[in-house]
Amino acid sequence: MLHFNCLCFLARQHRQLPAKFCITYHLYAILKNASLNMDRDRAHKAKKRKISRPSGEDELASPSQPSLVDLVASIKKNTHATQTQTAPSKPGKSSSGSDGDVKKRRKPSPEETDGEEERDGTDAEPTVAAPTAEGEAEEAEKSFKELGIIDQLCETLEALKFHKPTPIQQESIPLALAGKDLIGLAETGSGKTAAFALPILQALYHSPHSTLFACVLAPTRELAFQIGEQTEALGGSLGVKTCVIVGGMDMMPQAIALSKRPHIIVATPGRLLDHLENTKGFSLRSLKYLVMDEADRLLDLDFGPIIEKILKVLPTTQRHTYLFSATMTDKVERLQRMSLTNPVRVAVSSKYQTVKSLLQYFILMPQKDKDVYLVYLVAERYAGKTMIIFTRTIMDAQRISILLRLLGCMAIPLHGQLSQTGRLGALNKFKAGSRNILVATDVAARGLDIPTVDLVVNYDIAGDSKTYIHRVGRTARAGRSGVCVNLVTQYDIEEFTRIEKALGKQLDSLDVDKGGVSLLAESVGEAQRQAIKEVKEWQEKKKEKGVGRKMRTGKGGKRDDMDKEEV
Repeated sequence: MLHFNCLCFLARQHRQLPAKFCITYHLYAILKNASLNMDRDRAHKAKKRKISRPSGEDELASPSQPSLVDLVASIKKNTHATQTQTAPSKPGKSSSGSDGDVKKRRKPSPEETDGEEERDGTDAEPTVAAPTAEGEAEEAEKSFKELGIIDQLCETLEALKFHKPTPIQQESIPLALAGKDLIGLAETGSGKTAAFALPILQALYHSPHSTLFACVLAPTRELAFQIGEQTEALGGSLGVKTCVIVGGMDMMPQAIALSKRPHIIVATPGRLLDHLENTKGFSLRSLKYLVMDEADRLLDLDFGPIIEKILKVLPTTQRHTYLFSATMTDKVERLQRMSLTNPVRVAVSSKYQTVKSLLQYFILMPQKDKDVYLVYLVAERYAGKTMIIFTRTIMDAQRISILLRLLGCMAIPLHGQLSQTGRLGALNKFKAGSRNILVATDVAARGLDIPTVDLVVNYDIAGDSKTYIHRVGRTARAGRSGVCVNLVTQYDIEEFTRIEKALGKQLDSLDVDKGGVSLLAESVGEAQRQAIKEVKEWQEKKKEKGVGRKMRTGKGGKRDDMDKEEV
């Protein structure tokens, strides 16, 4: 029993026993072999002593007991022997072959399990991963010309200061030029627009007389206009004509523009379907390229049924399809199965994450002091910086923009209750620098590429990690640095903790001059009262004009307003 207890202790502390056999059987087997070996050794030594000692001396000597050192040495020796002898044993049986000694299955490690899940999830299409750390420097040296882009486009890229391709461009452009359908997964601000626009423009260069050649679907009007501008800039040297078709604007001028048969159409799904169903002479039967940008957002806004209808009137053969998204959800998986043929998945980033050049902070404060801390950030800590302040509701976006203007800051709102002209005007003023503060709801959180944004302030914490990722993606774009500050009250701690968990890290607290904050309290309080009064007047005017937020629905329940916002 003493030997058995010693064996159990040694097995627990030093893990000398083979893990793939039943421990009870092997403890017994090892103990038995160890005892037999030691008995043999003792008998052999006794025999030697008997020869060398005088007669009768050995009877007086007490039998020697094995020491712990001897026992350990013997256990190691016998363990190795047992492992060698029983290595070929069959699954479900012990080393002796007995049916009663069942072998325990080894539990797979988390790393192995994760690997299996990833393989299972990507069996549908080949995957091209991002460059590894070892090859990153080499990959970074690639030029657009080395990726296969023609000289005319390379010259345009150089003029636009696109000196080197981003990771998503490096991985996807050669595959697109080879005629593959693509699923592009990349973090926001990674250069996805050029990744799909350049292969399309190069194909147009080789087919200059083709019209209605490509169609790009975008989830929001602002993103559609932005893609249109970038496509025109990239294809300027080739004489490419682009037409932007979005809701909230008169259909007649759009129908006239479509009748001129542009090379590329950039559209929101609802308005494109309107024209396909109602505009005489317009069809996309000769379409060669279809792009669905921000696909996860397209499906979040319930455009799935509309996209299905669009796909039914598009050619199914000789059409290349690119699907780009920041995240891969179940809905996006279904969309790719519906629209792509043998796609290659280009995964630069498949998880929720932020770019390394983004510094993220939080400030913990009482709810009643939230506006004071915001004004401190805007007017003191980051005065003069270009920034976007995100709110959860339209009313807060309107109120805060008025509050900041009353305090001398150059702020402008962007939300779903503005007309399309008003929204474009706000964006143009912000891009031009005549306003350095944009106060926005999540209508502006996706896809907008404004390179000069230095700071993102989450006045209201994002409802989920995906929204957070896309909000903060408005800064630190294309390798630039940026800052994000989250205003966290006692009511936001749970949501904020969930976001930190999704990011896989804890954010740092921003050092704040509380004395400076308290000095602003009085002036902010006065401005708050005035801002609330002006918001009420603004609401009354909208009610009188009957210009409240509308959602125009047409045939089949088409949604023409791309903004899901809570008033």
